[in-house]
Amino acid sequence: MTSTHLPVPEQKIPAAPAYGVSTLAEVLPSAAHALGVPGYANALGLEPTKRVALIMIDGLGWNQLKAHLGHAPFLRSHFERAQKVGTAFPSTTATSLSSLATGVAPGVHGMVGYDVIDPVKRRVVNQLGGWPGDLDPLTWQQHPTVFEKTAEQGIHVGTVSISQFANSSLTKAALRGPKFVAAQQATARSRAAAEIFAKHRNALVYIYFNELDKAGHKYGVDSPQWRDTLEELDYVVKSLVAKLPEQTTVLITGDHGMVDIPASQRYDYSTQPELVDGVELTSGEPRGVQLTFAADASVQQRQAVRDAWQGAFGSKAWILSRDEAIELGYFGEISEKHAARLGDLLILAAESIALYDGRRVKPMAFDMVGQHGSLTAAERFVPLIKYRTP
Repeated sequence: MTSTHLPVPEQKIPAAPAYGVSTLAEVLPSAAHALGVPGYANALGLEPTKRVALIMIDGLGWNQLKAHLGHAPFLRSHFERAQKVGTAFPSTTATSLSSLATGVAPGVHGMVGYDVIDPVKRRVVNQLGGWPGDLDPLTWQQHPTVFEKTAEQGIHVGTVSISQFANSSLTKAALRGPKFVAAQQATARSRAAAEIFAKHRNALVYIYFNELDKAGHKYGVDSPQWRDTLEELDYVVKSLVAKLPEQTTVLITGDHGMVDIPASQRYDYSTQPELVDGVELTSGEPRGVQLTFAADASVQQRQAVRDAWQGAFGSKAWILSRDEAIELGYFGEISEKHAARLGDLLILAAESIALYDGRRVKPMAFDMVGQHGSLTAAERFVPLIKYRTP
């Protein structure tokens, strides 16, 4: 289907996300401005409001929703007026949600990927669920969140999500500020959010749904399970919106799209010595591999590895150095401290491929069908539906 078809890479690599103009980083600052919080720009042009419901459907990409509007009648009814916005880069949950919550590009908040490098201890940190016990999330991500700044103005700020995220390191690092309400089932989250608005005249509530992302990873976007999940969430969101007080601003979006990867296109690159010669650490994710060379790796060795990747996957991926990626603006303005969390060499999938370090990941990782993290339109664009309850 067109929603998951990817072209052979062209000579010109895709442009960087339009930070400051039309990415997830502009959503919450615009909402805060509409709520009267000082210090934020209103890039989305939202009207003044007393209440904002921000509904995050993890894994809801623009291409995927457009291709399956028949399974989402409520979202379809608003799709013509939806805005196509970019994710952060990489197009992955930890990075995109961090830009959403802080209102800044990845280079500023420093949550620059799924697996990233801790340059102080020369180790890989998984920013979704693999934080070392000695790594303080508040130190790792120091930029204040829009949630925190909004709460300081006396506005009730809440998050409704599943219980396992209540005290997660990602929540502490990048989604801190709201009062957390846990609800496991999607329908329970809908009810909990409606109850918050019923109790608070002025409120900003972030409601998170992870079901679509889970279905996509396990079964793929082009699966009956994914479409069934979309139908269920469409009904849940419709029911939630119907319960909200009048003149509530509703923002519905996703954090990334997704691409289905055939089993035959999931490669263990660690079996090819020339691709990892002199590489000390591997990070990123299967559609956005990052390689960090050992300190004593020679210039010739590093170039040989890049050439080997170009020969093996150059027709299926964009291959560039960290400095090249930074110069192209993929992370926005980035400090030296945050740049050190990136690999030296980036391999960004352009076709339907996934690349694994089989020495480091669990065998079950190779079973994942739907994936994301790279620069293709299927992964990096999401819908933003703006709605005002009557």
